[in-house]
Amino acid sequence: MANIIIKNCNSIDESHIIIEECKLNIKYGINGTGKSTIAKAIEYHSSPDDLSSLLPFKFRENNPAGIEPQVEGAEVFSTIMLFNEEYINQFVFKEEELVENSFEIFIKDEKYKENLLAIEALFSNVKTIFDENENLSRIINDLNELSKAFSTTSDGLARNSKMIKALGGGNKLENIPDGLEGYTEYLKSDKNTSWIKWQTSGGGFLGISSKCPYCTSPTAGKIETIEKVGQEYNDKAIEHLLNIIKVMESLKIYFTDEAQITIDEITKNSVGLNEAEEEFLKGIKKQIDVLKNELERLQRIAFFTFNNVDDMVEKIKELRIKLSLVPQLNSTNTQEIINPLNSCLDELIEKAAELTGKINIQKRQIANRIILYKTEINNFLKFAGYKYTIEIESIGEEYKMKLRHFDLSISVQKGNQHLSFGEKNAFALILFMYDCLSKNPDLIILDDPISSFDKNKKFAIIEKLFRGKKSLRGKTVLMLTHDIDPIIDILKILPGNFEPLPVASFLKSRNGVIHEIQIVRDDLMTFAQVCNENITNNPEIITKLIYLRRYYEVLDDKGVEYQLLASLFHKRDIPKKFTSIGEIEMSVDEISEASESIKNKITGFDYTQQLEIIKNEATLKSIYSDCQSDYEKLQLFRMIHVGRHPSDVIQKYINETYHIENEYVSQLNPTKYEMIPEFIVKECDNFIVTL
Repeated sequence: MANIIIKNCNSIDESHIIIEECKLNIKYGINGTGKSTIAKAIEYHSSPDDLSSLLPFKFRENNPAGIEPQVEGAEVFSTIMLFNEEYINQFVFKEEELVENSFEIFIKDEKYKENLLAIEALFSNVKTIFDENENLSRIINDLNELSKAFSTTSDGLARNSKMIKALGGGNKLENIPDGLEGYTEYLKSDKNTSWIKWQTSGGGFLGISSKCPYCTSPTAGKIETIEKVGQEYNDKAIEHLLNIIKVMESLKIYFTDEAQITIDEITKNSVGLNEAEEEFLKGIKKQIDVLKNELERLQRIAFFTFNNVDDMVEKIKELRIKLSLVPQLNSTNTQEIINPLNSCLDELIEKAAELTGKINIQKRQIANRIILYKTEINNFLKFAGYKYTIEIESIGEEYKMKLRHFDLSISVQKGNQHLSFGEKNAFALILFMYDCLSKNPDLIILDDPISSFDKNKKFAIIEKLFRGKKSLRGKTVLMLTHDIDPIIDILKILPGNFEPLPVASFLKSRNGVIHEIQIVRDDLMTFAQVCNENITNNPEIITKLIYLRRYYEVLDDKGVEYQLLASLFHKRDIPKKFTSIGEIEMSVDEISEASESIKNKITGFDYTQQLEIIKNEATLKSIYSDCQSDYEKLQLFRMIHVGRHPSDVIQKYINETYHIENEYVSQLNPTKYEMIPEFIVKECDNFIVTL
């Protein structure tokens, strides 16, 4: 038995959940209780990063105490599988098969995992080449830096690109303009950009005095030369030029001799770029990007995921770097870097082909097992009322699951357009079951798996999941639901059909704290039984009368007793009854007869005395405040508000949702099992205070 404590997760401040091992544990709670949060918290218990995503909003902007989500007790479950909407969404219904990757559920056995690990180990050989060759990482960084210097348009290099800014006016570090030769040492120093910025910034002070703003010597005859520095040089342009030259120098050995000669000419040119030179640089840009992208893709191969293992060989071939596509970079030094990578990929292809063959053999073997499951799946579809069957067809080396409809002789194409959400949910749920049987996790969590189905489909799914030979029977399963039907079916209607007998509980949530209340077979009562129990056990006469009126209502007994209680709750001094001719006053004999009958069930009943209590708002509010049951609070609230209510939504909930409940064959006693949404009661509490 696992006692799990969840703290500070979404709307849950604290929750205590007990899970009995090797049994189905059903946790029943109304919407908004926090069932999905419980499921995710347990799933995330061993992952601090994932668990942190459940931090309540109230602590996200102001959390001086450093509150963090916590899960205790779930560590007994090393492996957990969760069925929820995210699991359903991973199945993409394709045109040529029912569910994409459905067979992966059956393929992913230990041998399959071993093969995948072997493939990843082979990938690691490629990564080792990167790790052992420091030049590779530097080349990628330099290529990336150089690529950023180019901004191209359909017409050539963009005017605002670093390359144009650096070379558009020629290399004035190699070719110092006439008249500025005296600044050569400054212009060619390693601090030239700082000097240019310093020198040009001082030009603004030349008009203040006839003395140099730098050295205070006379400026006569020198102003034109001083200003020419700012006219010819821009510190940012020089910075771009130096960076480009530096990167070009780093990559020099990877360009062909012809390309390098042209690059040297362009970078040392005394004038701006002509059209031919721009086209050359534009071509260089494309080749740099090609090689950079190919190297980066290969560098990430350890994290590369194949959607279909059978495509592995072709995809590995696509990773080979073809230097013929980057002729300007096809130098001897580049070849020395790339050839070992391509050789490693060639070796990988040979071994991957062998592994692919093994996996295909494995798929064929498992497909034979799936054929055996076909009967079980089709029986489930039949008894659940679906007009579909599944077929498993061999297509070349593949096996695919096809959907058939009773009214169609061929497979249904584009199942996504034809299957309802419930039908897709049902298929995903059954596949999840087989997935669990394959992986055998310590804990299986079902987050509201069947609430969207009608009654016959619900039981068909429950039976399939927990009664068959190939089912989750005997597994540790936590099923969170806001649907009571499975509990009624399992605990009351067919308790002998489920072994071991599941355990059920109700999740009560108040003020962020959740605790469980056990549900056993005797707790599942008809509403008439609920009324009788509360008439007997409730100490407050007004509350007893409420249940008695509802007892008559659920039995459709609208006799004088019901009429008298209706008048009482409508605060009538003279009781009335409804007849075929309209509403008329009850006779003295009818009032007496009804009173005596009510006294047989509720000792001490007196219409006048109870009327006085009901008319006294202060008394009713006191009873309301002392009431421990939210369900009973709502009935008292209806007497107090007399047409006044917090909102139309609250009023509709009170008047309709809980007005007549004779549609329930079995239900839990709402006095014991709080099923009133907390916000409803809080709205009523707040409104009572304002009266």
